[in-house]
Amino acid sequence: MGSGTTDVALIGAGIMSATLGTLIQHLEPDWSIEIFESLDGAAQESSNAWHNAGTGHAGFCELDYATPLPGGGIDVSKSIAINEQFHVTRQLWSALITRGILPAAPGFVNPTPHLAFVTGAENVAYLRQWHDALRTEPLFANLQFSDDPAQIGEWSRALVDGRAPGEPVAATYEASGTDVDYGALARALIDALDARGAKLNLRSRVTDLRRDGDGWMITHRTRTGIATTPARFVFVGAGGGSLRLLQRSGIPEASGYGGFPVSGKFLRTRTPEVVASHPVKAYGKAEKGVPGLGAPHLDHRTVDGEDSLLFGPFAGWDPRFLKSGSRLDLFRSIRPGNIGPMLTVAKDNFDLLKYLIREITASHDKQMLALRGLMPSAVDADWEMIDAGKRVQVIGRDATGRGGLQFGTELVISPGNNLAGLLGASPGASTAVPVMIRLLQEAFGDRYDGWTGPLRELVPSLGRSMNTDDDWALEIRRATAETLGLAGA
Repeated sequence: MGSGTTDVALIGAGIMSATLGTLIQHLEPDWSIEIFESLDGAAQESSNAWHNAGTGHAGFCELDYATPLPGGGIDVSKSIAINEQFHVTRQLWSALITRGILPAAPGFVNPTPHLAFVTGAENVAYLRQWHDALRTEPLFANLQFSDDPAQIGEWSRALVDGRAPGEPVAATYEASGTDVDYGALARALIDALDARGAKLNLRSRVTDLRRDGDGWMITHRTRTGIATTPARFVFVGAGGGSLRLLQRSGIPEASGYGGFPVSGKFLRTRTPEVVASHPVKAYGKAEKGVPGLGAPHLDHRTVDGEDSLLFGPFAGWDPRFLKSGSRLDLFRSIRPGNIGPMLTVAKDNFDLLKYLIREITASHDKQMLALRGLMPSAVDADWEMIDAGKRVQVIGRDATGRGGLQFGTELVISPGNNLAGLLGASPGASTAVPVMIRLLQEAFGDRYDGWTGPLRELVPSLGRSMNTDDDWALEIRRATAETLGLAGA
């Protein structure tokens, strides 16, 4: 490839591309990096603060991360794994703040306790069991449990005010939780990349990826016409737009993947006294028959210095994969290799379809009724409906070759072709750092061993479990909590 070839091309200027670019710039400061973003600014799609709930997902309140076992126990291994991953992410943020690459923590992360909250005797018993399964784990040692409405009211008045006397309630409380403005974070990282030599191309929509020798030729539509850029390595971090570009690339690893778009909506209030009554993030338990992505949550948010509450998520549907996308996105993504898995998923996930239909047709009164399940005193006049980001639910082949929904974050890596991409959603942004480190390890296998030393400068726990009471782990947790202004470790 020619001398004008960029070493690393990042498609999409969201939190994933920003994180990967930051790591590569630290590891290989002489490599050229070019970022392609279809909109007129970074982090305007899924990373935008109002397009997600801003939860620093750490397993402290997300009950759907745990799996009930046939014998009556609960498997909490996923909760622990996600917590460990978030601690890795915290380490990078802390290192970048210390080095002056990121602004002080209140610019993008704020301490916001995390609660799991349930009602009804059966759910209270489940929450107690969930807490018992986690409280012996070092990373969850400070997780509190209460079924006393007075104590829960000290954590959040909104959860108990107006609730019927005697109604069984319970909550867990973790003081070290976070609220994260991923849009502000991504923009700060992109600005730092740009200041240190990366090239940011705004209003530059990538339309095609074609093999070009050992690398790729990227076709992108700009304000002045069609342009092409050669690149040695390409990362497709374009959110809902990633699937179609991975399909266009022709890499075999992308074969069989499909996607189903789900629109998100939240009720939002900025009424000061209402916001003050709930200084936490509270996640409930999904109803029977409702997938985990439908678990209700009431989230305290801090965006641009202003506090608010979000409640949701409410699901909608249209065939676009991005808010700025085309209504043909879904239909253009259908291929001979993925139509079978997509039809299988439609047949095997009737509960999900029923949930989406119910959500799409729900009236405002029903949406407010759902809110009052967590906040009984909610008043219609205080709340407005806002559109959130697009979520493309990944459809892939399971171990048996049948189509299955892939929950979480899915890396698609073709090491021999110097290309990687990211599909999926939550807990996505919260685990961006370990996900991108895994990408480096798998996509740059011949270089990774030489990178481990520089990576440990940013992530001291690299290759070790954070779920331990060893002195080194406690010190890392203490140090990152101090740098980020968080409670406890």
